[in-house]
Amino acid sequence: MTDAALATETADWNALLAARADGAVPPGTLGQLFAPLLTPPTAPDGCIVIGRLAQTLDGRIACDNGSSQWIGGRGDILHTHRLRALCDVVLVGAGTVHHDDPRLTTREVTGPNPVRVVLDPQRRLPATHKVFCDNAAPTLLVASTPGAATHGQAEVLVQPDLPGLLRDLAARGLTKIFVEGGGRTVSAFLAAGLLDRLHLTVAPIILGSGIPAFSLPPANRIAQGLRFEWTPHRIGEDMLFDIALGRARPGICSEGSAP
Repeated sequence: MTDAALATETADWNALLAARADGAVPPGTLGQLFAPLLTPPTAPDGCIVIGRLAQTLDGRIACDNGSSQWIGGRGDILHTHRLRALCDVVLVGAGTVHHDDPRLTTREVTGPNPVRVVLDPQRRLPATHKVFCDNAAPTLLVASTPGAATHGQAEVLVQPDLPGLLRDLAARGLTKIFVEGGGRTVSAFLAAGLLDRLHLTVAPIILGSGIPAFSLPPANRIAQGLRFEWTPHRIGEDMLFDIALGRARPGICSEGSAP
């Protein structure tokens, strides 16, 4: 990237950060991509929920052993950190914390760190993971059954279902929810009809094996899938697809779907 292009992108990003407070979406590529996050929520739970996955060309998000760093290139890393900075919450499943031990901060870009939410229904993660023992941002561990009120430095929130979790987060003033991963967690939100948008990065890699991006019930007909419109964006060597889901569910996950 040339110095002039970098300066323009930096100015556009700073304008987006300002728009996070006043809602005035700036022009430019970044404004177009992130504008939906700056609009008021329309869902009854009061949240805007965006999922994100980075996958290989053949639809894998990790090797068979769980290794996933890094499928996306530098552009995808920056994009992920920008999503964190524009959202109130970054949410991941226990598997992501177990395999990657992420910090879930905005250290690659300017902008505030979001509240970190970890789904660990059975409380199996040790408190030694970074999100539970640093002071970079508040952390909530979401469990399905009552127990200790804290886990390391994290607060424990008992909530067994995802719709209830979104309502609980909105009650705390946390309405922009970034579901960063992994595949099972994003799939759970998709299957429940809780994703407003999905950002899917496709990297120019073929693995031929590994963990698939989505985990949904088996479909017997193409019509049981979810067809949508998407907008492609080039980010470095990767392709990002911005998908407006509007809380739609795959047919196989909808009530009354035929087997």
